[in-house]
Amino acid sequence: MNKVTLIGNLTRDPEVASINDGTSICTFSIAVSRNYSDDVDFFQIVAWRGLADNCGRYLSKGSKVCVVGSIQNNNYQDKEGVMRYKTQIVASEVEFLNSKSKSNDDSQDYKPNNRKKEESSVEDDDDQLPF
Repeated sequence: MNKVTLIGNLTRDPEVASINDGTSICTFSIAVSRNYSDDVDFFQIVAWRGLADNCGRYLSKGSKVCVVGSIQNNNYQDKEGVMRYKTQIVASEVEFLNSKSKSNDDSQDYKPNNRKKEESSVEDDDDQLPF
């Protein structure tokens, strides 16, 4: 099984491009702190298709994310003929962990558990339930 889950912050703005057939690809890097130490690890992330579009649209340098994906090792020969190795995380899920910033129009963030009482047509009385 090849699965990794990382939580970290983007070290740079994501870069979105399209390959020959129009498929979107987004690349970015994240810094992940190690538990109980001041050490930081850096990971290169690649996302494809709709996930790539969303990452490019909603992420920026400093954004906190949770990335779930798989580790991929690639190798290639550079111009001087030296074999180079590259390890990256191919994202299958990216969760945006930053809270929404307040906008200037004083709109409230959506909170699913904060509903107004008058919007509820069902009483919260267990004796009224049909089962």
